[in-house]
Amino acid sequence: MSQQIDHLLNEDRRFAPRPEFAENAVAGPGIYDAAKADRLGFWAEQSRELLHWHKPFTNVLDWTSPPFAKWFDDGQLNVAYNCLDRHVEAGNGDRVAIHFEGEPGDSRSITYAELTDEVKRVANVLQSFGVGQGDRVAIYLPMIPEAIASLLAVARLGAAHSVVFGGFSADSLRARIDDAGAKVVITADGGYRKGKPSALKPAVDQALSDRGEGEQATVEKVLVVKRTEQDVEWTEGRDVWWNDVVPDASADHEAEAFDAENPLFILYTSGTTGKPKGILHTSGGYLTQAAFTHRNVFDLHPESDVYWCTADIGWITGHSYVAYGPLANGATQVLYEGTPDFPNPGRWWDVIEKYGVTIFYTAPTAVRSFMKQGREIPQQRDLSSLRLLGSVGEPINPEAWMWFRDVIGGSVSPVVDTWWQTETGAIMISALPGVTETKPGSAQVAMPGISIDVVDEKGEAVGNDAGGLLVVTEPWPSMLRGIWGDPDRFVETYWKMFQDKGYYFAGDGARLDEDGDIWLLGRVDDVMNVSGHRLSTAEIESSLVAHEATAEAAVVGANDETTGQAVVAFVILKESFLKEHSAEGLANTLRTWVGEQIGPIARPRDVYIVGELPKTRSGKIMRRLLRDVAEGREVGDTQTLADTAVMSVISAQVR
Repeated sequence: MSQQIDHLLNEDRRFAPRPEFAENAVAGPGIYDAAKADRLGFWAEQSRELLHWHKPFTNVLDWTSPPFAKWFDDGQLNVAYNCLDRHVEAGNGDRVAIHFEGEPGDSRSITYAELTDEVKRVANVLQSFGVGQGDRVAIYLPMIPEAIASLLAVARLGAAHSVVFGGFSADSLRARIDDAGAKVVITADGGYRKGKPSALKPAVDQALSDRGEGEQATVEKVLVVKRTEQDVEWTEGRDVWWNDVVPDASADHEAEAFDAENPLFILYTSGTTGKPKGILHTSGGYLTQAAFTHRNVFDLHPESDVYWCTADIGWITGHSYVAYGPLANGATQVLYEGTPDFPNPGRWWDVIEKYGVTIFYTAPTAVRSFMKQGREIPQQRDLSSLRLLGSVGEPINPEAWMWFRDVIGGSVSPVVDTWWQTETGAIMISALPGVTETKPGSAQVAMPGISIDVVDEKGEAVGNDAGGLLVVTEPWPSMLRGIWGDPDRFVETYWKMFQDKGYYFAGDGARLDEDGDIWLLGRVDDVMNVSGHRLSTAEIESSLVAHEATAEAAVVGANDETTGQAVVAFVILKESFLKEHSAEGLANTLRTWVGEQIGPIARPRDVYIVGELPKTRSGKIMRRLLRDVAEGREVGDTQTLADTAVMSVISAQVR
């Protein structure tokens, strides 16, 4: 079947960089020419400039056995040393590394010197548990400083961490612990969520005890942070309180150098087969691209900026743009434990005002939630410190982009919409804020040194003003090195479709506009075939959100006897409109609106007005669950949702 995706919407607003911003920007226009002239030389130069190599590399890329890449493989470094010790040694030990804001209101600021000491102590404790190079450590923690310290302590020892998101069940945790063969689990009694303690340790106990006959957990020790003071069950000889051993451990620990291809972490993503995929990332190439993109995309000036990425460390964004990228660059950042709306809907804006946040990186779903609440809430805070806004997680529609820029960014802050994945490890497509003329809703251009194209099903470039499949055409430093324990699945999942060309297929649809800029159209799995037209859910969602009554929308294709598939929309309305209009009347208005904006072919068969959408805690909308509702099926697995009850509410509203 043709992979050409019909293009429906046009966006002609443009925002050139302000001269005063461009003048002081980290990245200038020459960076693209330098990368184009010698791509591998460019990456070698970035790596040498951004990182400390204990043993300098001479090889840049080994691509002799594609798709298994090696970057900088004859060099050696220590990831934790790069994120901590070297900043202290350079005289920046007093700089704040983390401003921590707990959901209950507790806060502390931790300097680079203090964080370095803490990581050394944790490393010594883990070493006493027998953890060393090649071992795996599972981390199941809330968004507290101990989570960052744990990642870095594991990395310091040359071991690999597997962070499991704190919202996952005991079953999911067990599957990940077993697949990775973890030797130690680091967890907490719990964390705070929506004003209440949320337990974590019981899920670890269940994951480690719930065994079939002859099954043996690989875990030898469980290190437990005391956060909420909840009572927990205790297994003597296995369980150890962090608070008993870490403060008393020695803060002397020499950072050993490890090969650039030494495994750094395994991060599990949901697999279509039901078995999670353990995405493997290694050290030197990953840290190079994480540091490079963090510095250039966010225009980081570490001596003056206060950076905040709202992602949880259980997701790749939390790895690359909370833990590794910012700390490698010596940034000062905010770490917030709780939800955006507790104890009031303006909590995030209060945090920005309190710490003078200058760079703010969040998900489009969060932006659209704030649109739903109304601009009055952020306008009651002083957000004038903000100078750059970023978006991550899924395509941001133009109206949300404009609201973000105007209401949160005071109509002057550039917005960088970033495209990348767990598998790519770091940002692949983004505007550079001092260089790019930004377009609301467009991811824009490949990063310097990255090769991206949009192709048809045969792998041929579709050219400008056309849509198709998004591919990466050349290996990149932070690319995944495989699926843990399953090289065949790695090849099958990501490389088989264009194996003859050596292209990585991301699973996303995209189009190039007349300038060659990239617009993401969502997962190819979510593209609908309506009467022979391949329609992108992202463009119909953009059309719905462009209506003044809509805060957020999710669109799915449902089986239809007449058209093959029909468009079904689930819409959240702005609170101000719900007070003045009936839901049924607004649903009909929105059907007509889409028909006028895009054309009759895209007009939804059904528009359901709902109070919430099913989202993971990273902000991604779970459209497959909405497809179940639209087609009248039993709703599938909901355990990855931030609120598992939301699907029963939506199902009731639809019925």
